[in-house]
Amino acid sequence: MPSPGRWTLRVGPALVLLLLVTALGCRDDAESPTGPPSALVASTATATLSFAQVSANGFGAGSHTCGVTTDGRAYCWGLNTAGQLGIGSVFDGPEDCGNPCSTRPMAVVGGHRWLHVRAGDRFSCGLTTDNLAYCWGMNFQGQLGTGTNVSRDVPTPVAGGRKFRQIRVGVAHACAITLANVAFCWGYNQFGQLGDGTTTDSPTPVRVLGDLNWSVLTADYTHTCGVTTANKAYCWGSNFSGKLGDGTQTDRLRPRAVSGGLAFRQIEAGFGNTCAVTTANRAYCWGDNFNGALGDNTRIDRLTPTPVAGTRLFDNVNTVGSHTCGVTLGGKGFCWGNNSVGQLGTGSTTPRLGPTLVGGGLLWSGIVAGGATCGITTGNRAYCWGDNTDGQLGDGTRVMRLLPAPVAGPI
Repeated sequence: MPSPGRWTLRVGPALVLLLLVTALGCRDDAESPTGPPSALVASTATATLSFAQVSANGFGAGSHTCGVTTDGRAYCWGLNTAGQLGIGSVFDGPEDCGNPCSTRPMAVVGGHRWLHVRAGDRFSCGLTTDNLAYCWGMNFQGQLGTGTNVSRDVPTPVAGGRKFRQIRVGVAHACAITLANVAFCWGYNQFGQLGDGTTTDSPTPVRVLGDLNWSVLTADYTHTCGVTTANKAYCWGSNFSGKLGDGTQTDRLRPRAVSGGLAFRQIEAGFGNTCAVTTANRAYCWGDNFNGALGDNTRIDRLTPTPVAGTRLFDNVNTVGSHTCGVTLGGKGFCWGNNSVGQLGTGSTTPRLGPTLVGGGLLWSGIVAGGATCGITTGNRAYCWGDNTDGQLGDGTRVMRLLPAPVAGPI
């Protein structure tokens, strides 16, 4: 993997292309929600990376975004105050963010090839193609899983040497599933979100109780959820506003079945809520609904799974607590909830209590809600929109975007 470098101003084709992308990106803000002009997509096609996966942190004091390309290389961009970009240093990028940051993708160091990388609150974790877990960034509560509380600015192996097939991160804890479908978590545990029956932080992986076989996991600030290989959903940790979905507001120190008896295949935990997709491709949400992130056209909290409004069939959903996004089986993107910084991608800052079409006319394979909202198109191009205070949109600027803007080429 090439070593990361810094972008410097120079005269030549690269500068012309960057200026073109920036200028068109500004014009994109003024376009109608039907989408950016085709020239914008075409002009960046050869300059941008081809992404297979992207993850946008929406927690805590700052935001960063990470992604993995179709050839397994990892890149991160945005805030870098704790080394969460994984570039081997904490530095000020080409734009003055007031904090160390990079407004364009930078290669994660180490020469690994990655299955996926997840962005948490000032830390990141990922799985390599040989199924080993690495984390980097802030480590005050053991969220890197390295056995210490020492922060790292390069990918550092998670203790134990286990092989995993999925890893997910929250604000200050992480969870992963082994090749044998066993779940382990580590880091912050004040509310029992590690699922080991205690409220003690752990800097090394601890096994989630219950002897369940897990298909997918998801982690937030104070709660964790998962779906078993039998398509049953479980949650544990804090149950504020009913985000565990068991019909109560009682905290749980080990997995507790979500009420309703629905068969789920995907689940996502937000700051105060949870959303999931059933095997019948219907989207449900539960928990805190102050911002309308449950998508049921109300602001009423729900203690059990409640259908997202409409009859759409969803391939996947993702929530950060204040807003939620989903992609239909036909590849259309919809978002709902808070929209104060354009995070719904509708071309305005008007909040929505039900699913609203993302502008741009693009077809999506997935959309993730975070400090930036980002998505991967069916053509493997990454776009982001919403808040850009820390450069988390990766478009080479710190300009807020109300519509999807293409992630720029790497530094």
